[in-house]
Amino acid sequence: MEAIVFEEFGGPEVLHPARVEDPHPGPGQVRVKVRAAAVNPMDYKIRRGWMEDVFPTSLPAIPGVEFAGVVDVTGEGVTDVAVGDEVLGWSATGSYAEYALADAALVAPKPPELSWPDAAALTIATNTAQRVLDELGVEAGETLLLHGAAGAVGSAAVQLAAARGATVIGTASPGNHDYLRVLGATPVEYGDGLIGRVRALAPQGVDAVFDAAGRGALPDSIELRGGTTDRIVTIADPDAGKHGVAFSGGGSRSGKQLAEHARRAADGELRVPVAKTFPLDEAVRAQELSEAGHVRGKVVLLP
Repeated sequence: MEAIVFEEFGGPEVLHPARVEDPHPGPGQVRVKVRAAAVNPMDYKIRRGWMEDVFPTSLPAIPGVEFAGVVDVTGEGVTDVAVGDEVLGWSATGSYAEYALADAALVAPKPPELSWPDAAALTIATNTAQRVLDELGVEAGETLLLHGAAGAVGSAAVQLAAARGATVIGTASPGNHDYLRVLGATPVEYGDGLIGRVRALAPQGVDAVFDAAGRGALPDSIELRGGTTDRIVTIADPDAGKHGVAFSGGGSRSGKQLAEHARRAADGELRVPVAKTFPLDEAVRAQELSEAGHVRGKVVLLP
């Protein structure tokens, strides 16, 4: 099959197209003909070798964690997913490829109302947003400060938190403020003076902080929480430990929860915007854009 691989750690230039053997599903797995593969910040961090302590990588490797596509082979014991089903989910073998394997329990039906790119963009963003909101215990009537609110995870978190009845203050560049208002957040510019701007919006303080940006906002977040690190979670700041802040990575995955998110997306209640699509053989450009940051939503590859 056609795939994008890297044989050494490094910059985007280590990615290249290659012919590799077709994967074959084991017990409890399905093989999916990939129609869209989302690009995540985790992809370039793994490619650079920065995640070896957490996610050891055997080289050569195929990047990519999430996909949308059509099941074309099922493994032994699979009963809830059938050949021909349109699904989205997590890849067990890398999704920048013609085919990907997945655990049958970690795929969800793709509603026909969702395009392939929109479906591929949902998995990681909605799962991560849901997990962190649960870890923070965000409830109705509370105020959540969300850093990086215009990104893929941030966009999902704004909508999921607002659906819980929380007030969301989202940091973003001015060009994304109207976008955040549409999603249901009150936007505020990040950077110098952030504490004063947030206090003007929330004089009683914020109840929880979700950092999806990793751009040095933890000290300000601690001050806005009254000097405590309680109910502050980051998914992006490697200095979390230095500040005594919880870092959230990985966590449980649920095909059932993903199916719920996909249905809400199909009903127009949840969306993760697709910033740009690229053909599979332009994976270098796609990862360059992702690594540069400031992307509103997801970058998606189309094999």
